[in-house]
Amino acid sequence: MDSKKAKFSIGDVVKHKHFNFRGVIYDVDFEFNNSDEWYESIPKDVRPRKDQPFYHLLAENNEVTYEAYVSEQNLMVDNSKEPVRHPLINEVFSEKRGSGYYKPSN
Repeated sequence: MDSKKAKFSIGDVVKHKHFNFRGVIYDVDFEFNNSDEWYESIPKDVRPRKDQPFYHLLAENNEVTYEAYVSEQNLMVDNSKEPVRHPLINEVFSEKRGSGYYKPSN
């Protein structure tokens, strides 16, 4: 796998393939860049490969908002067009256009 190509971009709204949460991407690591302790805490049967992009999300489910770190293999596009209600959305992004969010221009 080419570890320098990411399927998703900053501002994309995605959802987890196996767990009930969605979010907007605010940063990308082109390969795993978290602690070994975090990685080892994932059960072996669902532990993702390290040699793929990992995404930082402003995430939400039906009960709470939080930040998540998710491998590319576990994400898919969220086509719901519903806004993400995370409280940091307006601090990170300037606006929502269509299905994505945009950062302020500098």
